[in-house]
Amino acid sequence: MATLKDGSTKVLLTGGTGYIGSHTAVTLLEAGHDVVLVDNLSNSKPVVVDRLEAITGRRPVFHEGDLTDKAFISEVMQNEAPDAVVHFAGLKAVGESVEEPLRYYETNLVSTFNLCNAMIDAAVHQLVFSSSATVYGIPEQVPMREDDSITTATNPYGSTKLYIEQILTDLAHARPEMRIALLRYFNPAGAHESGTIGEDPNGIPNNLLPYITQVAVGRRQELTVNGDDYPTPDGTCIRDYIHVTDLAEGHSAALSHLAEHAGLHTYNLGTGNGSSVLEVVRAFERATNMHIPYQVGPRRAGDIDASFTDPAKAARELGWTAEKDLLDICRDAWRWQQQNPQGYEDD
Repeated sequence: MATLKDGSTKVLLTGGTGYIGSHTAVTLLEAGHDVVLVDNLSNSKPVVVDRLEAITGRRPVFHEGDLTDKAFISEVMQNEAPDAVVHFAGLKAVGESVEEPLRYYETNLVSTFNLCNAMIDAAVHQLVFSSSATVYGIPEQVPMREDDSITTATNPYGSTKLYIEQILTDLAHARPEMRIALLRYFNPAGAHESGTIGEDPNGIPNNLLPYITQVAVGRRQELTVNGDDYPTPDGTCIRDYIHVTDLAEGHSAALSHLAEHAGLHTYNLGTGNGSSVLEVVRAFERATNMHIPYQVGPRRAGDIDASFTDPAKAARELGWTAEKDLLDICRDAWRWQQQNPQGYEDD
């Protein structure tokens, strides 16, 4: 396995045309690595591949298909023979998972089973898994740390991440040749500074920043704040918002770490700062000189009041820290939405 520092590594990204996958692809391509994207395009568009080439000057390989199709991912793994895999693919909406739990369990778990079996058959041993802070459930403390208890998530989406973490932990124990990193994201937001790629959700956004930017660009009349009666200073949920390009750099750092360290490694990726929904609205208004109208709606099923991390372990072991702040997130998210009022449909 070549280290990620020498430019010769081939990395396969499942869910690679999605929001976080596409930004990670840019980071890896710009660092000189070969990138293979796998995606079923259920929440992304094929034009993303063109835009990645426009940003980096290099075109990633793209395979359209679904990880629940065992034969598909097995063939891709054998033919591409990557040095490492980053597993982003999966359903990811908290509220939707509460309404459709069986779909979430089947899709996310079967996809992971098929991917891991394909990796084993192809002798691919390095895996970075896109996990989530939702594995902490109702946290025993904030900020959250990697050694906190993770026994019960508060929604089916979080449970799928929790179960996959356990599956990968058992796999690492059973197969010492495996090198696995579990990256627990907090709240990715923002967009590439060029405005060329960004977050383009289907339907009503589940995440706060794209909802705000769609209001700002005129696609939606007002923001709905999901509850203002939480035990927080202004009654709205507090989250740790991390710029998506910082998050992408975290994946590159994790891959480099795996190239030199065997075993299983777990990291929280966040800024260490919590911001409430209304604080994010005010930050966006400051960053853009725009007014964002909002109404307060009911709480969203599966939400907790506060979630933010202690990022010390990632800084210590990966040499990674978030560089961008909430205003950067707001400016870049707005630049993306301004340049793409209807998302990738504008292309």
